[in-house]
Amino acid sequence: MLTQLWRQLPFVLWLVALWMLLWGQLTWTSFLTGVVAAVFVTRVFRLPPVELSGRVNVWYGAGFVVEFLAALVWGSLTVTMQVFDLRRQPGAAIIAVPLVTDDDLIMTHTAVTASLIPGSLIVDTDRDRRILYMHVLGVRSPADVEQQREAVRRWERRIVMAVGSRAQVEAVRADAAARRARGAI
Repeated sequence: MLTQLWRQLPFVLWLVALWMLLWGQLTWTSFLTGVVAAVFVTRVFRLPPVELSGRVNVWYGAGFVVEFLAALVWGSLTVTMQVFDLRRQPGAAIIAVPLVTDDDLIMTHTAVTASLIPGSLIVDTDRDRRILYMHVLGVRSPADVEQQREAVRRWERRIVMAVGSRAQVEAVRADAAARRARGAI
C-alpha cells in the first residue's frame, strides 16, 4: 500500500498543481481542495500504475527545455511565413513515425512534445507497434518527410536521456548509432 502511494505521489502532486492553476489561486484552501480532488480522482478513476524510471538527468532535462522553447519559436515563425506566403500553398502530409522505446509514458511525452510545436499534430498512435501518426505542414518531398520523422525521433531521444531508464537510454543510443552508420541522420 505504501509503495503504491509513493508511486502515485508525483501524479497526485501534478493534479494538485493543475487544480491550483485552474482556480488561479496559490492558497492553502486551493491546495487542500486540490489534494481532496486528486485523491478522489486517483481512487475513483483507477488507471494502471505508470512505472517511472526513477532516473532524472537534470542536464539533459534543461537541454530539452531550452531546445523545446527554441523549437516553439522556430515553429511559430515557420508557420507564420507559410501562412503569409501567398505565392504557394504549404505542403502537408500525414506521416508515420516509428519510435524506439516501448514505454507508454515516453511515447506520450514524445507525442505531446511533437504536437505542441507549431506545424505538427499527432492524429493517431499505434501503441502495439510504437508508431505515431502525425499531420505536418511544410512537406514537399520525401526528404522533408524524413526530416520530420527524424525531428520526432530526436525529441524521443531527448526525453529518454532526461527521464528514461538506463535500458531506454542504451536503446536510443544504439538506434542513433545505427542510423548514423546507415547515413539516415
